Amino acid sequence: MASPSDSQTASSLIETIQLEHVPSSYTVLVGLFKDVSNAEFLQQQLLGRNSEYEYAFIDASSVISRIQVLAAVYKAITIHMSGSMKTPNVHSEIVCSLSPNNNISEAYRRFGITPSSSKHLIIVKVLTPLPAITTTTTSSSPLTPQAVHQHLFANVKGTPTPFTDEVLQSGLTDWAKVRKYYKLNGVGWLDSIKDESLRRREAEVLVLGSMALRSL
Repeated sequence: MASPSDSQTASSLIETIQLEHVPSSYTVLVGLFKDVSNAEFLQQQLLGRNSEYEYAFIDASSVISRIQVLAAVYKAITIHMSGSMKTPNVHSEIVCSLSPNNNISEAYRRFGITPSSSKHLIIVKVLTPLPAITTTTTSSSPLTPQAVHQHLFANVKGTPTPFTDEVLQSGLTDWAKVRKYYKLNGVGWLDSIKDESLRRREAEVLVLGSMALRSL
């Protein structure tokens, strides 16, 4: 957990990302936390539908690249805008969008937060547009990126880390999981690629393809 003296530096590690073809009224915040020690607490808040903890908590071990996560975010926002969500909110849609199939409970288990396996977490917050119709009795203010930063640093007991491909591939990605989840174990030509960086890029293409075909 970041200390107050480190808050300014830590805040820079929570990225604000504007995705192409997504309305500017949607703000996407992404952060990577290593060595998280309170995954059980975070999962309990999520399962208890505590709105303060409405995030996409993603197990970093099942992720191979930034673009994999951003593709899931884009797909989830598109589903949210169309009003065709099959899960409670845009954040649960993000987790499910990482999956190559439509099994929601399996997606939560494989790509979401679990106390037993979620040591490193990618956390995504999507700030969505306010409803067009409001009442004079509504007193709540829209959530700001700064408020999200403060909440994460106060409640996630882990080390904020740059969300880069280099960090993910430095030991966070569990390739055995990725191969199993995306059915890459039987892809012989992938194993025959000697250049490691090329093999990763080709694996990424296969993963993204599996995610894209999920709803077809």
